[in-house]
Amino acid sequence: MVSKRVKKVSHSGIRAFFDLVLGMPEVISLGVGEPDFVTPWRVREKAITSLEEGFTSYTSNKGLKVLREDIAYHLKKKYALRYSPEDEILITTGVSEGLDLALRAILDPKDKVIVVSPHYVAYPALVELNLGEVLFLQTREKEGFKINTKKLEQLLVKYKPKAMILNYPSNPTGITYTENELKKLWRVLSDKEMLIISDEIYEDIFYKESHVCFASLKGAKKKVVLLNGFSKGCAMTGFRIGYACGPKEIIEAMMKIHSFGMLCAPIISQIAASEALKAKKEINLMVKEYKLRRDFIVKELNRIGLHTVMPEGAFYCFSCIEKFKLGDLDFAKALLLQENVAVIPGSAFGISYGGFIRISYANTLENLKEAVVRIERFLKNL
Repeated sequence: MVSKRVKKVSHSGIRAFFDLVLGMPEVISLGVGEPDFVTPWRVREKAITSLEEGFTSYTSNKGLKVLREDIAYHLKKKYALRYSPEDEILITTGVSEGLDLALRAILDPKDKVIVVSPHYVAYPALVELNLGEVLFLQTREKEGFKINTKKLEQLLVKYKPKAMILNYPSNPTGITYTENELKKLWRVLSDKEMLIISDEIYEDIFYKESHVCFASLKGAKKKVVLLNGFSKGCAMTGFRIGYACGPKEIIEAMMKIHSFGMLCAPIISQIAASEALKAKKEINLMVKEYKLRRDFIVKELNRIGLHTVMPEGAFYCFSCIEKFKLGDLDFAKALLLQENVAVIPGSAFGISYGGFIRISYANTLENLKEAVVRIERFLKNL
């Protein structure tokens, strides 16, 4: 009774691996991509107060007007981007729903979508579930896991894709792009009849210069659906609030699907999200702590023999294990069973990345130090 397209899609490599971790409380988990911080009190308090005040109803399908207005103000102030709260912004139940809606709104059967690899596990799955065809654009460690524009151009000319999914700062590599790199990328894409779906959920977790929004590049806004939310930067994963900004006709199509499938995002979470846009101090404190952890873990991983490109954002390392002559799944399972440290096999993020593991440093510095001791001992015994 299950459809062929659903049978074809594999389960999440992350979730499948973490079935092994359940019931192992002694494990140091460097796996699941979730902040280890609690949502800032001012945001939680706003949610509690809204519940006490009786805000328990549906909202507009588009989302609360005040939240859409706050998002529009945020984007204008930070990136000089102007989006109409009335018809160019949609509140979604997490960024994952936003991506699904964008793909459902634009794809016809067999339409092609470029997915930059290594990639977040949901990208190819959602393309396939929406009857599209995935074109993988592989990046290489020696190029810093950044897009090779010549390879991109070849895909564009040969296949004429309907869309491209861009994600930066990246899950799983933590890399991001400078303004000049994004401009170079836009020059390749600008004259093509296609949509760029830019997932910028890690916008706030940035360690170098300021994040540059792809839609803010000259001429790009009309061809971009910007996806963002509150899960990562403000540690609000359980609130399930994201948003999509884009051309009126695309947002209208997404809203139509959203109104039948989800109706609206939870009102309490929307009220909390509006407060989260004001929590810059709390977010900055979390980012400061992430940076301390990043500096420690990258230095230590390279010292013990796991070559790791320096992440520029998010809270992940993508470390090379090729020299140890052990497949990524076997490596991760052995590390878990022998040393009680959980990491994610690199092939979960693309079949060409079996020589890597993803390590999340969304964990305490104390736990990271102990994890390094255990990983080093594991490597010496290989």
